[in-house]
Amino acid sequence: MTKSFSFGLLTASMLALSAGAAFADYELNILHINDFHSRIESINKFDSTCSAEEEGKKECFGGAARLKTVIDQRRQALSGKNVLLLNAGDNFQGSLFYTTYKGAAEAEFLNLMKFDAMTVGNHEFDDSEDGLATFLDKVQFPVVTANVKATAASKLGDRIKPSLVLDVGGQKIGIVGAVTNDTPELSSPGPNVTIADDVQAITSAVQDLKGQGVNKIIALTHVGYPRDLALIAKIPDVDVVVGGHSHSLLSNTDPKAEGPYPTMVDNPGGYKVPVVQAASYSKYLGDLVVNFDDSGVVKDATGDPILIDSTFTPDPAVVARIAELAKPIEELRKKVIGSSEAPIEGDRKVCRVKECSMGNLVADAMLDRTKNQGVAIAVQNGGGLRASIDGGEVTQGEVITVLPFQNTLATFEATGADVVKALENGVSQIDQGAGRFPQVAGLKFSFDQSKPVGSRVSDVQVKDGGNFAPIDQAKTYKVATNNFMRAGGDGYSIFKEGKNAYDFGPDLADVTAEYLAAHSPYKPYTDGRVTENGAAVAQAPAAEPAAPAPATPAAPTPTTEPAPAPAAPATPAPAPAAPAAPAPAAPATPAPTGEPTPAPAASTPAATTPSTHVIAAGDTFWDLAVTFYGDGTLWRKLSEANGSPNPRHLTVGKQIEVPAK
Repeated sequence: MTKSFSFGLLTASMLALSAGAAFADYELNILHINDFHSRIESINKFDSTCSAEEEGKKECFGGAARLKTVIDQRRQALSGKNVLLLNAGDNFQGSLFYTTYKGAAEAEFLNLMKFDAMTVGNHEFDDSEDGLATFLDKVQFPVVTANVKATAASKLGDRIKPSLVLDVGGQKIGIVGAVTNDTPELSSPGPNVTIADDVQAITSAVQDLKGQGVNKIIALTHVGYPRDLALIAKIPDVDVVVGGHSHSLLSNTDPKAEGPYPTMVDNPGGYKVPVVQAASYSKYLGDLVVNFDDSGVVKDATGDPILIDSTFTPDPAVVARIAELAKPIEELRKKVIGSSEAPIEGDRKVCRVKECSMGNLVADAMLDRTKNQGVAIAVQNGGGLRASIDGGEVTQGEVITVLPFQNTLATFEATGADVVKALENGVSQIDQGAGRFPQVAGLKFSFDQSKPVGSRVSDVQVKDGGNFAPIDQAKTYKVATNNFMRAGGDGYSIFKEGKNAYDFGPDLADVTAEYLAAHSPYKPYTDGRVTENGAAVAQAPAAEPAAPAPATPAAPTPTTEPAPAPAAPATPAPAPAAPAAPAPAAPATPAPTGEPTPAPAASTPAATTPSTHVIAAGDTFWDLAVTFYGDGTLWRKLSEANGSPNPRHLTVGKQIEVPAK
C-alpha cells in the first residue's frame, strides 16, 4: 500500500521526540449494524416479533430498545477512545412499523442511537426515491453512497454524498459508501436515480479522499460479504470494509458463522484489509478494533459481534415510544385490501395433497411479482398456507394469517432436471399429509402416489407464452419460491444448490395482498395445473379442520428459523450481484413452515391436567397445541416436554406427554 505522510520542516525539538511519542499508533473502535429491516420491536429466535410470553421467558433478541442500550454501554466503556458507529443499510422493510410509518419510525430510533454515518441499502428505494427522500429529511447523520447518482430532478438532491471525512481523535477518517449494483432490479430507485458500478465509484471516491490528505479509509458497503471479499477489499487504499446486504454473521465463536470476524483480505497493495458484517435484524452489534500505524496502514484488527440477548435491559424510554407507535398497527391489520367472489381454499386437508385455490393465488402472486426478471416457475409449499379466506371483503390481517411466518420471496436458477427433482420431493410424503406438497405457477405436472418415491412425477410442462411445452431437463430456468424452501426447508435440498440465489425479497404476505388487491374482486380457481394419476388423493389427517382467517389476528409465532427477510417492499426479488468468492457457509436450515392452521381457540378447551397422546399420521405440535390448549402458539410447551424432537418427523404411534397449560 502506498501511504504518504507530509512532514514538512522538522525542528530540533521535534527531532528530539521519540518516534513512538511523535507518531504513536492510532486505535479506532468501530461499532456497526447492517440490515436492520425495521426490527423495531424485539425478535424471537425465528427473527419475528417477540411475544410477551417470550419476553417473560427471556427468549428475545435485539429491537431498537435493546440496541440503544448496548450502543450506550459500549460508548460508555470506550469513553475517551476513538469510536465510530456505522450503519451499512437496509433499514427499511421487515415489520408493520415500516408498512405503517414508511421510514419515519426507523429514522426516529436511529437518530436516538447517534450514528456517525450510513450507506443506503437496496430496500431504501422500495418506495422509490420519494420514500428515501422523506427518510433523508428526518435523519440527523450523514448518508454516503458513492454509486448513487441523482439527477437535478431527483428529490434526493445532493444529500447522499460519495464520501465524507470525520475528525476522530484528531485523525481524519474517510468513509465511502456503496450499494449493490443490482438495486434497479431489486428495488425501485426510479428514473431520476442511477446506480453506477460500485468498484469504480469507490475507487474514484477513495482517490478524492487521498487528495484531501486522508490515509485511513473505510468502505461502508451494502453489496454482500462475497463481493466485499472478492472486490471491495482489494480496491487500492481501502483500509477497512464494513458491509451488509448478505445478512452474514461473522464470528470467531459461533459455529454457524460464514467466516471469521474480521475476515482479513490481502489487498494487492501489500497489506491486509479487515472485512466485517453483523448478521441482521438488530440481533448483533459489530464491535471492531483497528490499529493503524502512523502512515495509515492497518497493523491489526480484532473483535467479535455482540449478541444482543435478554441479558441487556431495553432502554425504557424507547420501549415506551415503541408502544405508542404500535397502537395504529392493529388498525393496519383490519385494513380492507380487496374482495373475493368466493372462499379461497387454504385448508391443510386440501393444500397438502392437491392443487388448491389458495396455493394458486400465492404461487400466481409470486410469479407475477418476478416475471419481469425472467422467472418462469413459482413453487410454494402447501404447509406454508395456514388458513382459508371467506368470500367478501379481505383484510390485510386475513392475508397475514394465511402467511404468518414473514417468509420472503426468493429467486434462483435451476435446471429442468432439478425442478423435476423438487417436484418429486413435494409429492414424496403425500400419504402423510406433509407440508412439502408443491403449489405451483408457470408449470403443470401429474403424479402417481402408487409409484415409488422419486418416480411419481410425470408430464411436467412449463408455460411458454400462452402455451405449455415439456420441461427441458438441461435448460436453466429462473424459479421463485419462499426463503424457507430456498434454504432447503420441507426437504427441498435441491433448492439450496440453486445458482444466483437471492433470498431477501418482499414478505410473501405483502406480495399476495398486493396481487389480490390488483385483481379485486378476486375469483378463486383451480385449473388442473396439478393432477393425480392412479389412486385417489389421500386426505391429510388433522386435529382440527382449518378455519377461515380472522379479520384481526393476534401476532403469530412463526415456525421458520432466521432467514434474512425484509418484508413488504413493492419490488421483486432477483439474484444478487455478488460474484463467486470464498463461499459463505450454508445458513442454518429454517424450521418448517409446514404445520397446519390452528382452529379457533374459543372452540377448544385448554388442558387443565397433564395427559398423554399417541401420535397419529399428520399430527404436529401446532395441531396438538390447538387441541389441548386452544392455542397453536403454545406448541413449544409440548415440544420441550418431550425432549424437543424434530417437529417435522413425529413418530406415528409414539406416546407423548401433554403437560397442563
